[in-house]
Amino acid sequence: MLLAVDLGNTDTVFGLHDSGNWEHIWRMRSLVQENEAHYESKLRLHFLEAGLWFGDVETVVLSSVVPALTPVLLRVLRSLFGDGVIVVGPEIYPALSIEIDHPHEIGADLIANAVAVSTRYKENCVVVDFGTALTFTTVSKDSKILGVAILPGLITAVKALFANTAQLPEVPLQLPPSAIGKNTVEAIQAGILLGYEGLVKSLVGRIRAELGGECIAVATGGLSSIIDTLRDEFTEIDRKLTLDGLRIIGESLRA
Repeated sequence: MLLAVDLGNTDTVFGLHDSGNWEHIWRMRSLVQENEAHYESKLRLHFLEAGLWFGDVETVVLSSVVPALTPVLLRVLRSLFGDGVIVVGPEIYPALSIEIDHPHEIGADLIANAVAVSTRYKENCVVVDFGTALTFTTVSKDSKILGVAILPGLITAVKALFANTAQLPEVPLQLPPSAIGKNTVEAIQAGILLGYEGLVKSLVGRIRAELGGECIAVATGGLSSIIDTLRDEFTEIDRKLTLDGLRIIGESLRA
């Protein structure tokens, strides 16, 4: 068994892979104020409810974009699974070259996404990750990360609007019936959801143009299916893409 851990700004996702399948996927909030006991107790409970033993896990791979929580979760994982936890960084997967100015600035989750698409597709690809941040990671057909575009994610944008305006409420993330909002909720949905629809199409189009038109797009992240009208933009929508990249990294180092 392989345990992939994706420590993100909002949630931490644990994926247990066995016999070619993701047998279990668990999600918990990434709370910097919590200590090791909090995360260990939750992980122990997940394993207990699934009837699993920690000793059954042969490989553990950790990706983190929350520096304050990385040592906390790393101590938990080492306590439960041993010292051989693989921590994803720029040099962890030699088959993937990172062609940016400062490789250590790139998020470990984006490295995992790039590993997944470069293994699955042997062509130019942009990975659009709908998370706390909305990221566009461009990977060449010869397995090089060419660069990244980053902007606030959908929920982040809505929360920023709510926090900085006196009269605007938080709204559900669902497409409105029209771009011309007839009430406050529809107005925000039109601005955020339809605005991001246009943003994604525009940015993917610009990336494709810079690569000579030959570039597929793949979507991932917890909100990747929210804007249903974007489905035709993507060759694939795979919410497990980051976990799959972590799996590939773990298997390559275990071999």
